[in-house]
Amino acid sequence: MKIQNQVRILAASFMLTTAGLAWTGDKAPKDTTATRKYIDKANMDLSVKPGDNFYAYVNGSWLKNNPIPASKTRWGSFDELREESTKRLQSLLEEAAGNQNRNRKAQMIGDLYASGMDSITIEKKGYLPVKPALDQITNISNAQDILNETALLRINGMGSGLFGVFVGPDRKNVNVYIPSISQGGTSLPDRDYYLKDDARSVKIRDAYNVYMQKLFSLVGEDAATATNSAASVLKIETALAKAQYSRVEMRDPYKTYNKFSIGALNNSTSNINWTILLDELKIKGVDSILVSNPSFLKTINEMLLSVSLSDWKSYMKWHVLRGAANSLSSPFVNAAFEFNKVLSGQKEQTPRWQRMSSLIDGSLGDLVGQLYVEKYFKKEAKDYMLNLVNNMQSTFADRIKKLDWMSEETKAKAMEKLNAISKKIAYPDKWKDYTGVTISRDDYFGNLHNCSIWQYNEMVGKMGKPVDKTEWGMTPPTINAYYNPSNNEICFPAGILQFPFFDFGADDAVNYGGIAAVIGHEMTHGFDDQGRQYAADGNLKDWWTKADADKFKVKADEVVNQYNALTVLDTIHVNGKLTLGENLADLGGLSIAYEAFSKTEQFKKGKKIDGFTPKQRFFLSWAQVWRNNVLPETEENLIKTDPHAPGIHRANAPITNIDAWYEAFKIKKSNKLYKPKETRTHIW
Repeated sequence: MKIQNQVRILAASFMLTTAGLAWTGDKAPKDTTATRKYIDKANMDLSVKPGDNFYAYVNGSWLKNNPIPASKTRWGSFDELREESTKRLQSLLEEAAGNQNRNRKAQMIGDLYASGMDSITIEKKGYLPVKPALDQITNISNAQDILNETALLRINGMGSGLFGVFVGPDRKNVNVYIPSISQGGTSLPDRDYYLKDDARSVKIRDAYNVYMQKLFSLVGEDAATATNSAASVLKIETALAKAQYSRVEMRDPYKTYNKFSIGALNNSTSNINWTILLDELKIKGVDSILVSNPSFLKTINEMLLSVSLSDWKSYMKWHVLRGAANSLSSPFVNAAFEFNKVLSGQKEQTPRWQRMSSLIDGSLGDLVGQLYVEKYFKKEAKDYMLNLVNNMQSTFADRIKKLDWMSEETKAKAMEKLNAISKKIAYPDKWKDYTGVTISRDDYFGNLHNCSIWQYNEMVGKMGKPVDKTEWGMTPPTINAYYNPSNNEICFPAGILQFPFFDFGADDAVNYGGIAAVIGHEMTHGFDDQGRQYAADGNLKDWWTKADADKFKVKADEVVNQYNALTVLDTIHVNGKLTLGENLADLGGLSIAYEAFSKTEQFKKGKKIDGFTPKQRFFLSWAQVWRNNVLPETEENLIKTDPHAPGIHRANAPITNIDAWYEAFKIKKSNKLYKPKETRTHIW
């Protein structure tokens, strides 16, 4: 998972409790209500040898006994937490919607929730909320109008258009904001779905075509016209897909860093006047811009004149309809879901209340986040988490000093970067207040529209201001975590700091195998194949000696090859290059966490709990985080689009490089997961 501005995201966590990484008080606060088993044999399949399939050994019975609910595409540890989180949000939202004596933040989220749950009003409006935008597109008369309308739709929250627009820190000068233009313009999850003719790609394109025709017919086009409109969209999007970089190419921070003066960019795209277009996008007074894929903009430049105006109108109408479909009346929502069924395999729609909970978290996240933290988060966890992060940082530093493959010169730079990492725990120190956003109880689409406009204006309003390094890339209820290289920061929202990812009542082995490994994971992102290219101050610049960089690449290639050999659904291979950053972070995070765990009293005493040694419980905890049933359609899509490897491989692959796992479970050469010691990859 990723977000803009190169923010790196992973979800995987637990929390620490005792000895080795000391609590700031006399003892860690205990969850007195906890009666759970942290490592439950009822979830395991003890008939499987741990050395043959550790994931199945740890999770086999759980996987059999926890089928995917009809309204989900997967079901695992993260999904259980997300389900609980949405229920908590529902409680907060319903209380806010029904309370007559509300403050502003409760009024806003309560009325947004009420408007989203008011299906009667939404049904009555049909597609009227988007009709003005569709009519405006109909009136386009030339190529310049296409660009003007693209900008207008973008600033009014009606679609991202032909390309992405983002304002963020300049990766080579992170204290200054700069606008950037990225490739975009397509609707399917990956360019391969347009370009490949395997059975699944063809099936998805056919379903996509049906989906487009359905939406065009719902806004009044007859069957023949709707068919032609859909064909026009597919033709344009296929041409754009051909011009896009692959997901692997997009991981290269230098390849995607192309700075142009506005004049130079104008010269490279003769049919696009960026001076005018940026002004229409409310990005004013800039002299330079970043472009992730210059050849993509050249393709758009050529297509503005080579593609008919009629085709462009169909394309632009489609992107309005696609973006709005789930916020309109049920025929649009149902059509979107029918397509999603083919793409993901999901059997039933997610309940409306759950969709609203997630949507409001995404639209007014800091408002609902404040209520969430007030009601559900213990402040002690934030203090304790910060203490744990600091101790993991110290352990990582010790490991860097002992590296046998890195020179002292590069080690000094690595230590400088590690020590400069900033930490964001649980919730922001300052909250967004969404001044200017109007929320009405009877205008669901209008409310979403207003939120989108505010978000865009907030983004472009950063130009010319000091870079705000206190800003968060996730909301407090989020079940996730991330590393941001431009800020050299790690972030752990409140949502993930709970069982099964953290519990004050758990033993150290469980918490180190979980949250400590995730802390290490996020820190390691600063030193993975992408993150290592950013310096301590967050700037994209080389701080490695050539010899050390070459050694790192050899080790990274070993990880690429290891994951390339892994399969999903019998024949589909993991993309080792796409998942490299996350795989390096898993390996590094788990290795660092184990060393930190080795300093605890539990580790030193070696006392068994429920028949397992502390060393075993550490690795069992790691593997149970990744238990996850996934629909095959979703699994196939994730292999193309997700920079994370599937759960089974996240559980199994890193441990095969860690000597302590072999010792803990007495793994033998005859076991299927066994790797000869000389072939095990050790990096951080």
